[in-house]
Amino acid sequence: MNARYVYTSREFKLFVKEAKQAANDEPVFITNRGEPTHVLLAIHEYRRLQGKELSVADALSRTGIDTNFDYEFPSF
Repeated sequence: MNARYVYTSREFKLFVKEAKQAANDEPVFITNRGEPTHVLLAIHEYRRLQGKELSVADALSRTGIDTNFDYEFPSF
């Protein structure tokens, strides 16, 4: 496992706040007896993986979506 943030189950119990903060940057792996058992993700990353949170570019690149729309840019 090549991960920057790895906590043992015991460390995770002691450093929950730090693990949650680290999960904002990248996945945090939690191990039990040296084997990864869980992954902690920020909610936005989880939703992205589930396909429930899309950027505008991702949404427009999907097939089957009508990309023909009118938009008036505000004048300054």
